[in-house]
Amino acid sequence: MNYVNPDALVSTQWLADHLKAPDVRIVDASWYPPSANRNGREEYDAEHIPGAVFFDIDDVADSGASLPHMLPAPEKFASKVRKMGLGNGNKVVIYDSTGFGSAAARVWWMFRVFGHRDVCVLDGGLPKWLREQRATEDLPPIPRDRHFIPHVNQTLVRDYDHMLANVDSKREQIVDARATGRFQGVDGEPWPVKQVGHMPGALNVPVQSLIDERERTMKPASELQAIFAEAGIDMSKPITTTCGSGVTACVVALGLYLMGHKDVAVYDGSWSEWGNKDGAPVEAG
Repeated sequence: MNYVNPDALVSTQWLADHLKAPDVRIVDASWYPPSANRNGREEYDAEHIPGAVFFDIDDVADSGASLPHMLPAPEKFASKVRKMGLGNGNKVVIYDSTGFGSAAARVWWMFRVFGHRDVCVLDGGLPKWLREQRATEDLPPIPRDRHFIPHVNQTLVRDYDHMLANVDSKREQIVDARATGRFQGVDGEPWPVKQVGHMPGALNVPVQSLIDERERTMKPASELQAIFAEAGIDMSKPITTTCGSGVTACVVALGLYLMGHKDVAVYDGSWSEWGNKDGAPVEAG
């Protein structure tokens, strides 16, 4: 069984063969939550795939929001990516330093929100690239501005009001990417919140269940199909993904995209917002 929409991923071999292609741009989106005590920018400066630019989801964000790395205005996104040399005519390949444990899928989703369709994730990310002893460098590429015109696709984004209305309407399936203990309200959250648990009616697909533990690649299509079916997901109905702060929700959205659901939305504020809203309904267990 093959992925329905394989365009969202490229292999390390494909990237190695296209490193110098004039239309290919590479993005290092390495990011870590505060508890990890790691710095994506510092690690990029020390070692990255040749030609990669660094994309900081905490910088390319709504600086006026109280929540972490919320989507920026279209003008800000366009300005930031232009300065990175990322334009409308480019094929953008995104990776991170953990291989689906970090923000590569988040940046993939962001580009799609702002209308860029030729964007994909490096399957296995930097860990697989390094295991294969492929080339790296420690100097950033020479900056070159590119033309980027955003075309916002709001169907891929949900906010608190959308999610609250959905509790009653149940129009969209809510798929939560957090670990089972957090989903059930047994374990704590990495972000300060008033409530733990999950949104009423949400389904749980822990992000790590989609990733091959050794290779750090997305699991094969047959395994993804089984995981989504076991979680009770109906691929013919609308889906919105959520997590702690809108990062790993994008990995689940990517997995669903690969399996044929192109229009999965992401709840940008996720539990860092829902868990702090007075009156937001919560279930546990």
